[in-house]
Amino acid sequence: MKPVWFPADPSSTNVGRFMAAHGIERFEDLERRSIEDPVWFWDAVVRFLDIDFPTPYSKVLDASAGIPWAKWFVGGQTNFGYLAVDRHPPERTAIVWEGEDGEVRTWTYGELRAQADGLASLLVERGIGEGDAVGVYMPMIPETVAALLGIAKVGAVFLPLFSGYGAEAIATRLQDASAKALITAESFRRRGKTIPMSETARAAVDQVSTVELVVEVSKWPEPAMSPFPTRMVDSEHRLFIAYTSGTTGRPKGAVQVHGGWTVKVAEEGAFQTDVGPDDTLFWFTDMGWIMGPWEVTAALVNGATLALYEGVPDYPAPDRLWSFIERHRVTVLGISPTLIRALMPHGDDPVKGHDLSSLRVLGSTGEPWNEGPWRWYFEVVGGGRCPVINISGGTEVGACFLSPHPVRPIKPMSLGGPSLGMAVDVYDDDGKPIRGQVGELVCTAPWPGMTRGLYRDPERYLDTYWSRWPNVWVHGDWASIDEDGDWFLHGRSDDTIKVAGKRLGPAEVESVLVTHPRVVEAAAIGVPDEVKGEALWVFVVLDGSEELTDELRAELAKLVADKLGSSFRPSAVRATAALPKTRNAKVLRRAIRATVLGKDPGDLSSLEDSSTIDAVRMAQ
Repeated sequence: MKPVWFPADPSSTNVGRFMAAHGIERFEDLERRSIEDPVWFWDAVVRFLDIDFPTPYSKVLDASAGIPWAKWFVGGQTNFGYLAVDRHPPERTAIVWEGEDGEVRTWTYGELRAQADGLASLLVERGIGEGDAVGVYMPMIPETVAALLGIAKVGAVFLPLFSGYGAEAIATRLQDASAKALITAESFRRRGKTIPMSETARAAVDQVSTVELVVEVSKWPEPAMSPFPTRMVDSEHRLFIAYTSGTTGRPKGAVQVHGGWTVKVAEEGAFQTDVGPDDTLFWFTDMGWIMGPWEVTAALVNGATLALYEGVPDYPAPDRLWSFIERHRVTVLGISPTLIRALMPHGDDPVKGHDLSSLRVLGSTGEPWNEGPWRWYFEVVGGGRCPVINISGGTEVGACFLSPHPVRPIKPMSLGGPSLGMAVDVYDDDGKPIRGQVGELVCTAPWPGMTRGLYRDPERYLDTYWSRWPNVWVHGDWASIDEDGDWFLHGRSDDTIKVAGKRLGPAEVESVLVTHPRVVEAAAIGVPDEVKGEALWVFVVLDGSEELTDELRAELAKLVADKLGSSFRPSAVRATAALPKTRNAKVLRRAIRATVLGKDPGDLSSLEDSSTIDAVRMAQ
């Protein structure tokens, strides 16, 4: 596969300017040096991006306790709230927000600081202090950003919670973190309906004995009349705990800290998506997904404008997302491949009916791409002008393992290569690096954004990520590196299907199926089989113009067999009205598999629509 996007002027990008400042001519040389000498690289990033540590750090990296417990910017003091809002010109636009009903609000950095300081003062007044956990259960509104910043300014720890969680899911996370407070909103809008939040929040709090304070947006404190004295904390002081859904047991609380998180994500925003003070960044996300805190950090620490939207992308009309981008002159857009697949059936007209010339960078993450949707995103949405910065990492990673950079040509669906400073590799089953084959994505050295363990569960942290090979982080993704050094993802390794001893990633099957004109979405799973070990089952969402006849079923099975080999012919092809997805549009294949097998699907608290499980159960 050949590149389809080429940089016009690398020197005009942030990463190009960084290279020039250090006398580095080739990006490959920067990539290599950043991995071989991470102490030099991350110190240089701090200085280049002017990430201020009022108390300077004495050491960039301390891995004396072992790689899994590495510390960064040792001895330094700073605060995420200070870096994100306090130090920027107060008159510059910080946030532009639009509600589903069309309301628009804009806050300057000065107004954002006043809102954050007002909350910080209230928290201190009500006894919330350094290290106390505070849940944030809110929609994507400006006050949500102010909440994160206000909590950080106090030195407390925020817990970002999905706006779609039920009371039980909220209570579980608040209880695990021994939260002392919860910040919530009265309601939010979704597809024209008002969804209550405060009732759910109260029901959750009733189950958690540690919560002493609940703050609702409708009773939000007045903006501070005088600045709150932001508390400078140690670089390793906890900033937030992000909970991920586990297949079994309680959710995992990934711990992020002020220094490492802020430096790593600010670097990604600047060097990968090229965000700067003149940009407006919009990532279609929820604060309960890691991309919520990511976009707040990437935009505000770099002095850009953060765009927020409260609602769904195709309501009240299919062009809602594209009209939002035009109205607010978004320059950097982030979206998931799954969401693009859901918008494509509306056709090109909703996109082409709007002026999207402000866009200059397209971001994506969440799931592996297949070629058709990637090209639609690149060609129809971006007009072939914008690089697709397809990033991959995770909540526990604190950001990205892999990313293209806007100084190198980009191939369709590619993740480029290592995110700068990241010692990633692809291993075979024996723990040896491989090329041209699919293997485990691993990381062999520490990085600033890595989780500081799973909250109150160090053994689970070591068992989950560090136990397979010594001092090697195993991420759970299948990856490959082609002959040109470009990286590609192939789905989660725990989703892998093994048919007659042959390993297959579900994304490979799904990419084939969605090339059929009748298939809108697809999911592939492995089901136990006495002969093959596992049999391949596929679930498809059709375009509504046709039922899944025996002829179409056979046609889809033959399509997979022709493309992937006869041994991978699906044993079952079923049509479902919808696929189970999280709020951030990831397909929950484990839930599909559990439903088929009649087993416990594990934690489903992030499931967007519980009726999709019934749809799978009734699939024909």
